[in-house]
Parts: sequence; C-alpha cells; structure tokens
Amino acid sequence: MHFLDQAKIFLKSGPGGPGAVSFRREKYIEYGGPDGGNGGKGGDVVLVAVPGLNTLIDFRYAQHFKAKRGGHGMGRDRYGAGAKDLVIEVPVGTQVLSEDKEEVLIDFTHEGQREVLLQGGMGGRGNASYKSSTNRAPRQHQPGEPGEEMWVWLRLKLLADVGLVGLPNAGKSTFINAVSNARAKVGDYAFTTLIPKLGVVHHKGREFVLADIPGLIEGAAEGAGIGDRFLGHIERCRVLIHLIDINGEDPVEAMRVVEGELEAYGEALEDKPRLIALNKMDLADNELGEAFAEELKAAGADEVYAVSGATGAGIEALMDAVLGHLPECTMTEQPSAQIDDDGVVEDGKPWSPI
Repeated sequence: MHFLDQAKIFLKSGPGGPGAVSFRREKYIEYGGPDGGNGGKGGDVVLVAVPGLNTLIDFRYAQHFKAKRGGHGMGRDRYGAGAKDLVIEVPVGTQVLSEDKEEVLIDFTHEGQREVLLQGGMGGRGNASYKSSTNRAPRQHQPGEPGEEMWVWLRLKLLADVGLVGLPNAGKSTFINAVSNARAKVGDYAFTTLIPKLGVVHHKGREFVLADIPGLIEGAAEGAGIGDRFLGHIERCRVLIHLIDINGEDPVEAMRVVEGELEAYGEALEDKPRLIALNKMDLADNELGEAFAEELKAAGADEVYAVSGATGAGIEALMDAVLGHLPECTMTEQPSAQIDDDGVVEDGKPWSPI
C-alpha cells in the first residue's frame, strides 16, 4: 500500500429538492385546493474516522465528492425524500484544513469520531404550505436551497506515543524492528526510510505505538534531503527518542543538527521530552561510549542511553525511561475511549482493566 499523508479534495453537499405546485382534482370534491408537497433535504457531507486506515492514498484517485439532491415535492401532499448523507472515511489522526491551509477545520483524534462538514440544503416549500384564508389557490413555491461547496486539504498526522528521530543511517529502522512488530526496510545507505513507519511496542505489560520518520539533515526545514514534511507525524508524540550513531563523525554535532531542525519546524517539537540514545554500541567499546556520553551531557543532554538495535543491548533501560513519560493508559491500551494528556478516560476516571 502506498503512503500518502496530504490530499486536496472538493466537497459539495446536496441541494434541497424543489417544492411542488399542484391542485386537487378529484371526483365528488367540489373545491379542490393546493396539495403540492415540500421538497426533501439535500445530503450532508460527513467525515468519520475509522480504524484500519493509515494513508490517504484513496484520495489520489477520487478528489470530487458530491452528496445527492433532495427529492422533489409532489402532488397529494407528498413530500420529497431526504437524500442520504455522503459519508467519507478517513484515518484516525487526519486533519481537515481550509484551502489556504491557514485554518484547521476538524481534527480527528479518536476512532469513531463523526463530524458534519457541509450541511445539505433545505427542501423548498410546496404551494400547499402557502394556502391561507386570503390565498386559496397559491401558485408560488420554492426551488430548494443550494448545497454548500468547498475545497479542503486533508493532512494525516499518525497517532503515536513515541517518536524516533535522528540523522540518516542512525539505525532507526533496525531499532524499530528490534523493539516492535514493525518490518521496516534496512539498508546501508542514507534515506532507507522514505515514509513514516509505525510499530507497536510491548514492554513490561505496557503497550504503546512507536513512529519512525525519515532521517533529518541540516537544512531539512528549507527542503534539504526529504525535508521536514514528515515531522508532523510526531507532533502528537509524548516523548522523542533521538538515536545517534556512535560511529558517526561527531555525536554532539549530530544532536545539534536534529535539535536545530526540530526548533526550526516549530509546533513545540523542541519542547517535547527527548531521550538521547547512542546506537550501534555493538560496533564500539564501552570506553568510547562513556566518553561520548559525557560530551553529550556537557552539550545539554540530561541522560544518555547506550543501546544496540542489532543485539538488543541497553534497549530495556531505554524502554523503561520511555514508560516514565507515558500516561496511565495509551490509545492502544484503551482504543475505544478518548484519553486526555493525563491518561484519564473521557468519563473522568483513570482507566482500569477491571
């Protein structure tokens, strides 16, 4: 399945059906009278967040969505049928933006969230509704209100509890494969990861989602490399793991580059808790790892974890630190409920399996 995290689509709700102009003509009815019914309501445009989707690829092949028109009013006081709503399914984590991308109209943050974006037009009045003591044979009617229409952008921000960042070839793909059920491609060249990857991590009875995004290089905010477009997928993360290749040229410079790009991107990414991890310790000795750890701490790192994605060494201590930044329950542990930043379910009580 191809990954697509942005799409522009056109939406139009259904216009209302026109009211009817009709008069009774029946045997043995001396005086007929108006009996034109009202038109039906046009269909709404409804968006709903569903499980099982993690891409907007379907919107590459279909960009125009129009709801049906309401039914026509008819004689004998028959009202037009209301049109069915046009329901569009989107992945959880999708944002609906205005055409100029300046305003977030809807943010789908949990499964089953259902939002009406465009209202269908009201049906027009038939001539029976105009009847009065002074207007016995009205011929006026309404054509029905037109539907609403607009262009919108869909932007997908994957829902993950933990984000994985680092320079290209920092070993992020190997790391996410080692700690989760992900099957990311691993290669000995830069930008092996071209699209974000998600993996579910099980650690000490807890479960959370880890997101791996393509590597960042200096100037990513200006479009260098793959750029920073995928940083949006870690905006919702509670903690970031910054992997640094111990065999790289300068671990301190690697930390500076990535932190600079997070700050340049904005959206408070630079304020998120970050766990610094020296990766590929299987290719270096402990003395070198300790020396680099001291340099990183001197440069501003609170704690440095020595790990190896290839052998699994040091990963347990790093995952223990990750758990300290998670709420009492994550979305995968209680997927059917809304959970706030403190890990409290929407009914106001802390989540419990009992």
